[in-house]
Amino acid sequence: GMAREEFEEYQRQLLEEKIERDKAFAQRKAERATVRMHLRDKYHLAQDERDDAQLHVAGGVVELPQELAGMVQSEEDEEEEDDDGTGAFAFLTKLREVDLPALRDRALGTVDEVKEKCTLM
Repeated sequence: GMAREEFEEYQRQLLEEKIERDKAFAQRKAERATVRMHLRDKYHLAQDERDDAQLHVAGGVVELPQELAGMVQSEEDEEEEDDDGTGAFAFLTKLREVDLPALRDRALGTVDEVKEKCTLM
């Protein structure tokens, strides 16, 4: 087999490679956690403590790769576009303007008309 010194050098290299892989894995997990946190913030969802823990393990502030940063940025841009009155929230805002009592009366009037025309009802 190997001489003792060669074996120790091999073991040291394996350990260094494992440490590098673990660091890279922790960094990727922290990047994903950062994206999840941005998306939860955007959609007003509850944050998950596990994401904070993954950021803490990676050392706090995480620099996102360009592709992920672009995804988060485009999500934020879409949110800003929604704020100009073209999104789902604009629909809900317009829904508040609907005169519900008048709508109810009209619906009940239609039901009464149908009852007169249809003897089964």
